[in-house]
Amino acid sequence: MSEEPQTEDPMVAALLREREGYVSRGMDERVAQVDEQLKLHGHKPPAKGAQMSARSTPPKGRQQRGPEKT
Repeated sequence: MSEEPQTEDPMVAALLREREGYVSRGMDERVAQVDEQLKLHGHKPPAKGAQMSARSTPPKGRQQRGPEKT
């Protein structure tokens, strides 16, 4: 099991999530574009063929709003 890269930069984190989606769909051209953006932000792109680990817990569902009070 590979460790998920830790970053404090929200842009890098978003790019890594975006890259993971492109890798899973086989969109190599988009992966290369995201890798270029990662380099510009000072982050080394993951190795080719390396996948990030899946979430350990599913995302929480959205909560419904309570009744509006007037």
